[in-house]
Amino acid sequence: MEEWSTQHFTDSVFHEKPVPGVGLSSRDQTPEADSLPIWNPSAPGDDSVPCSDPVQFVLARRKSRQISVRGVKVGGGAPVAVQSMCNTLTHDIEATVGQIDRLAEAGCEIVRVAVPDERAARALPEIKRRTGLPLVADIHFDYRLALMAADAGVDCLRINPGNINGEDRVSEVVASAKDHGIPIRVGVNAGSLEKNLLDRYGGATPQAIVESGLRHIAMLEKRGFYETKISLKASDVARTVVAYRLMAERVDYPLHLGITESGSLRTGSIKSAVGLGILLSEGIGDTLRVSLASDPVDEVSVAYEILKSLRLRQKGVNVVACPSCGRVQIDVDKLTLEIEKDLAHIDAPITVAVMGCEVNGPGEAREADIGVAGGHKRALIFMKGEKMGLIEYADIKKNLVREVEELAARMAVDSAGVPGDGDT
Repeated sequence: MEEWSTQHFTDSVFHEKPVPGVGLSSRDQTPEADSLPIWNPSAPGDDSVPCSDPVQFVLARRKSRQISVRGVKVGGGAPVAVQSMCNTLTHDIEATVGQIDRLAEAGCEIVRVAVPDERAARALPEIKRRTGLPLVADIHFDYRLALMAADAGVDCLRINPGNINGEDRVSEVVASAKDHGIPIRVGVNAGSLEKNLLDRYGGATPQAIVESGLRHIAMLEKRGFYETKISLKASDVARTVVAYRLMAERVDYPLHLGITESGSLRTGSIKSAVGLGILLSEGIGDTLRVSLASDPVDEVSVAYEILKSLRLRQKGVNVVACPSCGRVQIDVDKLTLEIEKDLAHIDAPITVAVMGCEVNGPGEAREADIGVAGGHKRALIFMKGEKMGLIEYADIKKNLVREVEELAARMAVDSAGVPGDGDT
């Protein structure tokens, strides 16, 4: 391709310190170092396309039963599903549908909406009609809203059986869920536990959270209902992790992970990454929501980054970048942010490496599909750790973006007709 330098690549560019004001001396330009051919991917007969390998080092998953939220499988070995929740007023149909559309574009697979009153419940049929995402109705206190939501055609009910006041009302909600063929998420929050449990355990301990969840599960099982998933959330990592570990040992229902009220985009992302990362690394978790005081689209982005870091999902571009130091010859920070932004539309599981120098170059990023490493005056392009050629600094971004787009297109053609959601 025209942007690649016609000068042969020399390893000395990356292994010898340039002479200030001069560059590499002629002594360093040895024939042996000049042997790498210039990469020309458009040359006839060149079929050396890099291939992503998203299934390396797959973590063992906890065995759980499987439920379905309108076609999205949760549990039973299915990919960990990504959820979010609208922060619009649900009765504002236009705003809610608009936000759901943005969430769907970001890769959200299940969306939840609050149903605090009858106005919100009455908006559900139209919202359901206009969205393709599975829709979960979040219900508290008033069991009649759960009945209205089920009649409206939602795909799942999120309830806390303990706060809808009475076994008879729980029975009505369960009967409605059975009639409509929809699952129930039992949601337990540390901030709303039963008073007798708080008294018994001396606060909202992990043990208290788990006992509350088990009580609620028992209410559903007593009525022959088993299409259930469970969440056990606290606003701090330690309690949440212990609670999920305890519950994972007691039941085989799928678990919905989250650190509730985790904070802002920055602090909430860190807390969620730590807490959910611990659990997911232990094989615990079948679906998740990253709860942030931010745009819900950010929740989806952070969720996928957490899953990609553990190779549990490989949707979209994974950018690997060095932390930068005094050796670098390129603005790694700026280039990384620009590449992430320009490749945000790519769904294919492609890894791109942005490395500042030879130390963090092809060797440490050998699993990248395509990458760049800064050198003296020019940068090195590499694929799967193999050196391909040199490029001018000014041309790095446009070439990387173009190559990733072309690779994604080839991967789409290769996978056409293959069942599945395109990632692990």
